[in-house]
Amino acid sequence: QVQLVESGGGLVQAGGSLRVSCAASGRGVSSHSLGWFRQAPGREREFVAAVSWSGQNTEYAASVKGRYTISRDNAKNTVYLQMNSLKPEDTAVYYCAADSLGWPIATMAHEYDYWGQGTQVIVSS
Repeated sequence: QVQLVESGGGLVQAGGSLRVSCAASGRGVSSHSLGWFRQAPGREREFVAAVSWSGQNTEYAASVKGRYTISRDNAKNTVYLQMNSLKPEDTAVYYCAADSLGWPIATMAHEYDYWGQGTQVIVSS
C-alpha cells in the first residue's frame, strides 16, 4: 500500500510560479513512477506530468510543456511539480498518483494505482 500526501497549493497571480509537492510512503514506493493530474470544475481529470521510478525520464502534457517541471527525490520519497508562467486555465485541484509498474511512464489515470487527496491551485487573472 502506498500513501500520497500533496502540499503547496494556493493562490497565485497569472504569470507567477508555484511548487507543489507530494510525499509518498509505503512499500516499494521508490520503484513506482509518479505523476501529477489535475481536475478543474466541470472537467475530467487530465494528465499533467509524470516521472519514471529513476527520475531520469519524464512526460508532460502539451498544455504545460515548457512551463512545468516534474522531479523526484527518492531519498525523501517526494515528487515535485514546479509550475511557472501560470495561467488562469491552470486553476484546478492537482492530484499526485503512483503507478506500481514504474515503467513505461503512464499518462492515463486508470493506469495509476494510488492517489493523493489533491491540493487546490488557483491562478487569478
